[in-house]
Amino acid sequence: MRELIEYIARSLVDDPTQVHIDEQRRGSAIHFELEVAKEDMGRVIGKSGRVANAMRTLLRVAAARQEKRVSLDIVDPQ
Repeated sequence: MRELIEYIARSLVDDPTQVHIDEQRRGSAIHFELEVAKEDMGRVIGKSGRVANAMRTLLRVAAARQEKRVSLDIVDPQ
């Protein structure tokens, strides 16, 4: 699932080297935090959050096949 997020995010941004994913596991639940360059935040979130919601939907479908629960947050770059 991490690879799915990474593939989608790197395809969207101008600077793929700035894509970082943090993964935290809690039992059968997995929490991902996606961080991209400040200039690419708009591309990853999309208009009204449509791109981000589409990524979350794809991630939930992939997780459901493995009987896991996932969440995805897009965090501000530091």
